[in-house]
Amino acid sequence: MQRLREPKPAIVGTGAYVPAKILRNSDLERMVETSDHWIVERTGIRERRIAGEKECPSDMGAAAAMMALERADLQPYDLDLIIVATTTSDTLFPSTACQIQQKIGARKIPAFDLQAACSGFLYGLVMAHHLVAQETYRTILVIGAEKLSSIVNWTDRNTCVLFGDGAGAVIVRKSTEGGQMISHDLGSDGSQGQVLTVPAGGSRMPLTAENIGEGLQYIQMVGKKVFRLAVDAMESTARTCLKKAGLPTEEVSYVIPHQANLRIIELLAERLNLPLERFFTHLERYGNTSAACIPIALHEALTAGEIRPEEKVLLIAFGGGLTWASSLLEW
Repeated sequence: MQRLREPKPAIVGTGAYVPAKILRNSDLERMVETSDHWIVERTGIRERRIAGEKECPSDMGAAAAMMALERADLQPYDLDLIIVATTTSDTLFPSTACQIQQKIGARKIPAFDLQAACSGFLYGLVMAHHLVAQETYRTILVIGAEKLSSIVNWTDRNTCVLFGDGAGAVIVRKSTEGGQMISHDLGSDGSQGQVLTVPAGGSRMPLTAENIGEGLQYIQMVGKKVFRLAVDAMESTARTCLKKAGLPTEEVSYVIPHQANLRIIELLAERLNLPLERFFTHLERYGNTSAACIPIALHEALTAGEIRPEEKVLLIAFGGGLTWASSLLEW
């Protein structure tokens, strides 16, 4: 028998959207010097979704948001706040959150973007949890939405094979149902920011014909260093989060990690001494969708019935900044 729970901030609805276009490894073989075997062996990725030319993060985020609202049995007018995590906003301003607010027909509520790269969704989720707990807002929509295909250099085989587009969304409000947050951990290390960055396009280096010619408007990554830092940071934040909760690692029922690279996830599972079967992955189908990874994966895991009542679910992310984040939920 499931025990009675008191109303607390919880994820009460989830949604996801991925574009229709599939870019397979075999397609990339015709674009750059690579192979399906090379990509799968090093990353575990077999295909990814690519947004249409006129399809923006706000379009994808709005679609995921409407699905999450439907699953929570709510309407856009029930929302009190919209937080959107993205590194690929439709425009420098207005924010993607404001554009989603208009597209879904929400009231004139606060809406803003949050930028913490691949950790952004968890940053937004933690913020929503505290705002609902303090009764500042009642119902909050948190979205991760990315169009990484717009900042990928399709001639660079080391990065173009990794990324895809998509969006995921959750509704946070007080409830006795859904996923209640037990603990969390957030962190960053700006001294390592240059190992994963897009150099041009901001106020430090406005776009010019010269830096566009050099490809500085695209993702630049020091792959081997990012790999090592990612594993270390994800292990550390996971252990910190579990320590705050007073929960032994072995009692984690399910782990939803950032979907960057299967080899990172395999090594993380080994370090945490958890069987790989407890890790939910979809990167073989979607690649790395940055801030959208975890909410898409969470939606798919719940839809598939992978997460059951009273199970502890650990969400872990790592991204540019460098940033990292974790959150322990109980369903």
